[in-house]
Amino acid sequence: MEKKKNVSMAVIKRLPKYHRYLKELMRNEVDRISSKELGEKIGFTASQIRQDLNNFGDFGQQGYGYNVKELYKQISLILGLDKDYKGVIVGAGNLGQAIANYGRFSDDGLSIEAIFDANPKLVGMKIRDVEINDIDTLAQYLESNTIDIGVICVPRINAQKVSDILVKGGVKAIWNFAPVDLSVPSDVTVENVHLSESLLTLVYLMNKDEK
Repeated sequence: MEKKKNVSMAVIKRLPKYHRYLKELMRNEVDRISSKELGEKIGFTASQIRQDLNNFGDFGQQGYGYNVKELYKQISLILGLDKDYKGVIVGAGNLGQAIANYGRFSDDGLSIEAIFDANPKLVGMKIRDVEINDIDTLAQYLESNTIDIGVICVPRINAQKVSDILVKGGVKAIWNFAPVDLSVPSDVTVENVHLSESLLTLVYLMNKDEK
């Protein structure tokens, strides 16, 4: 499946949700589903689903709907899940350890190869058989190993420095959990997960009807 350019970020952000729901349908042995039925499960309109998927091809058949297994396969290809990715986690505090302990990343092709931290008490420990290394060895590690994704879980004051090391070491994608916007070259992709911003959005939505 060839990915089309100029697809809106809103559409791209919805693809993982399609992927998750289709996987659940497969578990429940559902063979086909209409856009209306899929929309009712996900919370989107049938029109929205058809518009989103039409950005990438013609997957459904009128009067038949979507073949669940085939649509799941095509969305997996669109998302790039036909490849395996190697990642490192920088920052082995509570958040970094939680991410390292999350076993389902391997289902999506991400293998955590190494973990790094500045705390000497953590160095040498293992999380899911992956050893925590001294952060001072990160640059040397990247020189000897090809890493696709760097996961940043350090305090904001150190995040840009870690990002610079990752970029210099050839990492082309950064999953940033530090509450700061990173400065990276144009050929490096950054996905920011700012937990406090997500919380503030939740609080706003909770209170918006009272304003």
